[in-house]
Amino acid sequence: MTGMPMMAAMTGHIEGRLAFLKTELKITDAQLPLWNAVADAIRANAKGMGAMAEGMMGGTQGATLPDKLATREKMLTARLEALRKLKAAVDPLYASLSDEQKKTADELIMGPMGMM
Repeated sequence: MTGMPMMAAMTGHIEGRLAFLKTELKITDAQLPLWNAVADAIRANAKGMGAMAEGMMGGTQGATLPDKLATREKMLTARLEALRKLKAAVDPLYASLSDEQKKTADELIMGPMGMM
């Protein structure tokens, strides 16, 4: 799977990215508990994706097509579950943001490849 090394690289430096986002979003003291839930979801997703990437790198060489498809299905299922958990954490935070904060969140949090 050619995307595995890239996935593993994207999971690094999470704390720095979270600090950047928190600062750019200008999270208030009142919003902090909601932000912490989002940050925890992002950390968990990064940890899970990093572990999955490490476990799958090189694991499909010589595998049959059904095995490769099963591996891809497992990866996509895990990503969907991670996205659902993140959305559950983001929704309450987003509802608490000011219009300016929402604009910043809209610009910074989701990129073309997904989170950050």
